[in-house]
Amino acid sequence: MGCLTMKTMKRMKTYSMKGGEIDKRWQVVDATGQVLGRLATQVAGFLMGKHKPTYSAHLDMGDFVVVVNAEKVRVTGNKMEDKTYYRHTGYMGGLKATSLSRMMERHPERVIELAVRGMLPRNRLNRHVLRHLKVYAGPDHPHEAQVNASRKREAAASREQQS
Repeated sequence: MGCLTMKTMKRMKTYSMKGGEIDKRWQVVDATGQVLGRLATQVAGFLMGKHKPTYSAHLDMGDFVVVVNAEKVRVTGNKMEDKTYYRHTGYMGGLKATSLSRMMERHPERVIELAVRGMLPRNRLNRHVLRHLKVYAGPDHPHEAQVNASRKREAAASREQQS
């Protein structure tokens, strides 16, 4: 291998991916027994595309993520009673507070959505990336066809590289 000289360095160009070249896959994450914050960090990384070598912060590089068994997510410490979620109705005196235990009873999928939302950067891509997150309380989800198609593409690509 030759060493890089100033002449060759001047000719090199930085490659920037175009929107059509981005490969979107479907990831399925099982939340059973996983700690809420660690799960949210992992999912946020998948949504942003940080697990890919072609990661670029200004493009939507991430995958679609399906989280199943949201009702079986675990929290550490006393958070089940102490953690409080706030929202406002828009009217005077309309601040509503809900504990984590009550939220897990009524909307366990919303707990994971809010945790992941808090771990995504607050920029133009935030809402767009959040649309790629699908959370379900139980083990069943309606995205089986997309997940299987994504796995078939991965298998075909690996076979192509081997030959």
